[in-house]
Amino acid sequence: MVDTLDKYVVFSQFVRDPELYDIMNRQYMFIQDTYNITVQSFQTGQDPSHPTQQYKMKQNNNVVYGLQQSAQPKQPIQTLNEMNDQKVSCQLLGTIKSDAGFMAQAGLEVTNPVVRRVIQDSVPNFMEMAYELFLYQNKNNYYQVPQLQRQDIQTMTSAYAPYNGQPPTMGLNQ
Repeated sequence: MVDTLDKYVVFSQFVRDPELYDIMNRQYMFIQDTYNITVQSFQTGQDPSHPTQQYKMKQNNNVVYGLQQSAQPKQPIQTLNEMNDQKVSCQLLGTIKSDAGFMAQAGLEVTNPVVRRVIQDSVPNFMEMAYELFLYQNKNNYYQVPQLQRQDIQTMTSAYAPYNGQPPTMGLNQ
């Protein structure tokens, strides 16, 4: 989480959109609190001063579907002057998604039960923050979601059926 907090500080100087700046500030404060209660639990082995909070994003869950032609193809930046809201939100989304995955893995193996629970409780919050960044990118046409043909949707939704079979004996002698 240290690197994540550092990235939020570094990238904040490139943000121009007040909405992205607000998202970053709220997420930074939430990550900072998560970091502090994790450190507290790690150092003391006891419950933190307050339980893990639930992250609540401000946006609705509306996703914009369909692809639009981009004015310019994407390419890597060559100078810091090219950093913009799209690049910043993309970097933060990748960082938060990675954090969620690493926490999910670490939460399976931490031996201290208090620290393990703090980490496990943090995973859905980091997923929610990532989703908030995805929605921001999607709304601003930075992260497009293709719209499938009705026939393809039907094919996908009917590709699986419920399973009501009996569990296998797993090679046990009966």
